[in-house]
Amino acid sequence: MRRKAGVRERKALFYGLLFTAPAVLGFILFTAGPMIASFVLSLTDYNVFKESVSFIGFGNYARLFSGQDESFYRSLGVTFYFVVLRVPACIIISFIIALLLNMNIKARALFRTIIYLPSIVPAVASAMIWMWLLNPDLGLINMMLKWLHLPTSDWIFSEKSVIPSIVLTTLWGIGGTVIIFLAGLSGIPKQYYEAVDVDGGGWYHKLRHITIPMVTPTIFFNAVMTIISSFQVFNEAYILTQGGPNDKSLFFVFYLWRTAFRDTEMGYASALAWVLFVIILAFTFLVFRSSKSWVHYEGGGPS
Repeated sequence: MRRKAGVRERKALFYGLLFTAPAVLGFILFTAGPMIASFVLSLTDYNVFKESVSFIGFGNYARLFSGQDESFYRSLGVTFYFVVLRVPACIIISFIIALLLNMNIKARALFRTIIYLPSIVPAVASAMIWMWLLNPDLGLINMMLKWLHLPTSDWIFSEKSVIPSIVLTTLWGIGGTVIIFLAGLSGIPKQYYEAVDVDGGGWYHKLRHITIPMVTPTIFFNAVMTIISSFQVFNEAYILTQGGPNDKSLFFVFYLWRTAFRDTEMGYASALAWVLFVIILAFTFLVFRSSKSWVHYEGGGPS
């Protein structure tokens, strides 16, 4: 019996390793391997057009933080400004839309589809649409503002308004976040709302004491994902502004790309990539730590 059990265990282990092998090999080849290679390159002066590569240790990192590279700190400032604007806007607007779409209204499925559709539009096509909409002279948005006798804007062509304008363009694709909020809202037991009705409470009491506490795990998840995606913003800067005007939209990832593929400084670009990785890791860690005081799970208090 023990021998048969041992054979079954070895057989189960074999098939388990066999079926997990593609995922494990994919992670090693396409994630872990490139990360290790990137870190090694960040310790060198590797340039595509240089014949030799020299090991310089943490020289690239010293160059970054010593102030020699002004674009590094400028891109960090631009990216942080974008994150501060976009994350709250994305979470709040997505949550409000999800609340509206969770109501028992006619054609609810149609409205949900309409909200989600922009998120599957290719990034280049979406950016081109927004480039036309935000054109100061011929753009539809400024034409509508003129028709309403409201002040117009230069949008992405102005140093002051370029980041808020790009935030506006990214809100076009919040359909995925709205869908996740809808999933969280659908999991709230209706008995809780009925109890509030019995106690004479209104919509505000339901929102404050039932909906928001019960959906905090979903808010937490969406916040983490939105922070990560905001730090990695690239398409909008590349297609709409090319980092302009005057580097006011020089996002960190766009600067990383420019360093790697325009200036061909692959070693320095790898150091930039690792700095971004540490920043995202730090912010994600802080959000996880803070979640212990405000994220509530069903059947218990804060996580």
